[in-house]
Amino acid sequence: MAQATEEQVSVERLTKDIANASITLSKTEARFLVDAYYTMQDNRMRSNNQVRALAEINEPHSVIQWLAEQDSTLEKQIKRALDKYSLASPLGEWARGIVGIGPIIAAGLLAHIDINMAPTAGHIWAFAGLDPTKTWGKGERRPWNASLKTLCWKVGESFVKVKSNEDDFYGKIYQQRKDFEHAKNEAGDYAEQAARIIKARPTHKQKATYEAGKLPDGHIHARAKRYAVKLFLAHYHGQAYRLELGTEPPLPYAIAILGHAHMIDAPK
Repeated sequence: MAQATEEQVSVERLTKDIANASITLSKTEARFLVDAYYTMQDNRMRSNNQVRALAEINEPHSVIQWLAEQDSTLEKQIKRALDKYSLASPLGEWARGIVGIGPIIAAGLLAHIDINMAPTAGHIWAFAGLDPTKTWGKGERRPWNASLKTLCWKVGESFVKVKSNEDDFYGKIYQQRKDFEHAKNEAGDYAEQAARIIKARPTHKQKATYEAGKLPDGHIHARAKRYAVKLFLAHYHGQAYRLELGTEPPLPYAIAILGHAHMIDAPK
């Protein structure tokens, strides 16, 4: 193995120093890095696709290959920094303990959610665009955080992917909810909603399904995924109260006000 040059050692030391310094990132800086990570990830995937396409026609180009390598390197370095950032927080460490939640998503949650601005889990749901009563009209300010909404979509997709993991919790919640939603759909419980949708979009590509009084499979998938994500965010809210505010969170509205007895506890 060739001996590392002085320049290589300096770069390695620099990246280590930067990674260690990442624990002092502000929420604004962490949000920027999370967005930058996903941008780099998209760039790397596009570059790799281009490299493969050129190789298939026997026209590989060293510059395109170099670009793909640089995108991959930057992506890894940002992930390294966010790994340090998310583990520096007890709340981030708790989130990292959930199957399906890695360093980037945990860092994004820490960066976007301020527990001091969220007295209930419902405030987080609304901020993440998961409150169906919130609408966004033309010329109006968006009533949710677009980056957090995208992050929560990634959370849901991650839960779906890990549902077969024996240590998974929320992926199994997703599957249970999907089975429940599917049964309701087959029973015609969503006929009114289907009618409203087809009335608003009479040329919808899945018109036949809506006209039959049913919601398409993709709609059922999205409902189940949203349920699992909202439950995770409710648990995240509770942990944030305990770890950052040093007190127990208020009971959910359905239990405290409506008197419902059933509450799903967070995984240990």
